[in-house]
Amino acid sequence: MQTIAPFGITVCGIEELAGHCEAGVSHVLSILDPGWPVPPAFGAYGEHERLELRFYDVIEATPGTDPPTEEHVAALLAFGRDMAAEAGEGVRLLVHCHAGISRSSAAMTLILAQALPRLAASAILREVLRIRAKAWPNLRMIEFGDRMLGRDGALIEASHQVHRLQLDRRPELAELMSQCGRAREVEAAKATASPAW
Repeated sequence: MQTIAPFGITVCGIEELAGHCEAGVSHVLSILDPGWPVPPAFGAYGEHERLELRFYDVIEATPGTDPPTEEHVAALLAFGRDMAAEAGEGVRLLVHCHAGISRSSAAMTLILAQALPRLAASAILREVLRIRAKAWPNLRMIEFGDRMLGRDGALIEASHQVHRLQLDRRPELAELMSQCGRAREVEAAKATASPAW
């Protein structure tokens, strides 16, 4: 998909990977649960650079959860920096997690924010939604990345706006996300005004 970034971007879940084999992907950011097998679809991809990160889609550090860490976020930002340094017509990034909704949309947000440092956080999150309409960025990843990129909370606030927009569209998500340990995201979204996006 065409994007405001200096490289192409695709975001998807594991079940969609096979549909992108012919897309000419040059870089893959693969986010998997710990212990999950490497998706076999990558065997049909051409030559590409790949970073594999393993952590669960949670926003709190509780026993047995393996949450995203600052080291994970630093690694994906380094991957994004290296890719941006190669940016040209043939550079295309595919970001995936299990469903292509939370971890991958957070990773895409941070990679775009790093590549486009002068672009407002709200514009970055609007672009994320344009690319992946069901995005619900993982707040823990956004919090780490916002600090690392010196965004002074702007990416966090824009993520709250995305969460609010998704709750406006699908109110049933509030209970679902809260039951999954994501109540902090839900409460912040409810306290945020609906964006005029």
